[in-house]
Amino acid sequence: MKVYELDTPAVLVDVDLLKANIEGMAQEAARLGIKLRPHAKTHKSPEIAAMQFDAGACGITVAKLSEAEIMAGYGIDDILVAYPLVGPAKLTRLKDLVRKTKVTVSVDSAAVARGIAEVGETIAVPVPVCVEVNTGQNRCGLEPGRATVEFVKSLAALPGIKVTGLMTHAGHAYQARNLNELRQIARGEAFLLADTCELLRKAGLPVDEISVGSTPTARFMAEMDGVTEIRPGTYVFNDYNMVCLGVAEVHQCALTVLSTVVSRPAGNRFVLDAGSKTLSSDPSVRGRGYGFIKDCDCTVTRLSEEHGVVEAEVEVVIGDRVEIIPNHCCPVVNLTDSLYLRKGQEIVGELKVRARGMNR
Repeated sequence: MKVYELDTPAVLVDVDLLKANIEGMAQEAARLGIKLRPHAKTHKSPEIAAMQFDAGACGITVAKLSEAEIMAGYGIDDILVAYPLVGPAKLTRLKDLVRKTKVTVSVDSAAVARGIAEVGETIAVPVPVCVEVNTGQNRCGLEPGRATVEFVKSLAALPGIKVTGLMTHAGHAYQARNLNELRQIARGEAFLLADTCELLRKAGLPVDEISVGSTPTARFMAEMDGVTEIRPGTYVFNDYNMVCLGVAEVHQCALTVLSTVVSRPAGNRFVLDAGSKTLSSDPSVRGRGYGFIKDCDCTVTRLSEEHGVVEAEVEVVIGDRVEIIPNHCCPVVNLTDSLYLRKGQEIVGELKVRARGMNR
């Protein structure tokens, strides 16, 4: 089938670009001797995770326990759940999961750590945990330095867990105004974790891993002294936010949304059949609409649930097909049932998004 014969809206993935993105990140990590643990919330696909393992990934990262369960069910055997697990239902599920595969869990509070420790005591095997540190995003995570050291000390009283490392996610990198600011954020997250790690060593509490996340800062992994592991996710596809940040080019974006022009009510406005239920409502990090239309060299101006409105004087007619590079590829994948694999203008396969909606 030809690409433009698909019903729309449809999410397309260029197979060759996907492979190039996966292999490129893996090769750079290997060259620097840094482990690669990609974040699978981007693709939600065990098949793509397997491609990442084949390229050299040491494991994967997930945001939610349900994603981990799906991945483990397809044979993925080294998973970091980078999210606090709270409540008896989740702890019961964690107990079942750690009996099947290697699972590490992030913690930043005594309450979460105690629950995970109870799981480890029940199965008589300590559950590996990674302590989350705040390096500027101000979301989850303990403050670096003494606060983290004191917390790790307190975990020694919990025999059901084993602290394996420190982790952070510099999500504030998405607000960087230029590559120099990105570089400084990357160096900063590495320094704060390495400094905290040294304090732990001096306190007799050495840890093995210093794990950092985000595709934008991964670009500077060569400058992150002390880092042992990176957890980028978006790189596998890239998106318009990566283009705006300067860490990817349009021609490196493997994922696009095929859409149809369904209305042309004015010479400076047309409407597409891809709205917020397809593109998500995530804005551009540079405030430039809701996705870049490759064919027209313009952006989607505004969205409603089923409509993408483009305010631009371009030559299109009702029925034309266009391809949109979404601002943020992760929610776009979670909004679709399938990814259509392409080679050039040919559709060569369909990949089910097996962890779609797995948000618990």
